[in-house]
Amino acid sequence: MKYSRRIPIKKRPHKINNEIRATQVRLIDEDKKQVGIIPLKEALEIAERKELDLVEISPKTNPPVCRILDYGKYLYSLRKKAHEAQKLQRKIQIKEIKFTPAIGVHDIEVKVKKIKEFLKEGNKVKITIWLRGRQKRKPEMLGIMTAKIIDILKDISEIETNPKRERWSNYILIGQKKGGKDAKTKDS
Repeated sequence: MKYSRRIPIKKRPHKINNEIRATQVRLIDEDKKQVGIIPLKEALEIAERKELDLVEISPKTNPPVCRILDYGKYLYSLRKKAHEAQKLQRKIQIKEIKFTPAIGVHDIEVKVKKIKEFLKEGNKVKITIWLRGRQKRKPEMLGIMTAKIIDILKDISEIETNPKRERWSNYILIGQKKGGKDAKTKDS
């Protein structure tokens, strides 16, 4: 019963040693071998002889599963596993690219190239097409430019949200095309 006093009761995710209230427990020893169903007092004595803690791993089963182990090391390994899992998660960012209807062909190519880079990195791209100044007198330009952008991007991306119009602008959210080259070769 090594670490039962050092770790505050409120911070413990498991019941240990004398906190366990069951009369019988399914015991697993320090080598992860099943000992069987035994009375709680006997399990506590075994843990005390080995100078380790009796930890209730699965309290909802009948009888609860308890394991003999060094509780401090066990908590450390759980934290380490959670940290490793968090490191492996990829955080997706949303990048934004803006277009206006009076944009040159070369400028569109440059922006499409940047969109391709963002998609290869695994990010989503929010495309904003907006009218400014005198362009606001011709709101149909917004629809024409939106259709043109969608047509350019349909081969390299997948539209996740349809164009949303807000007064003088349209918004489109796109993501990387699912499947890609691998999907075509698998079907063939």
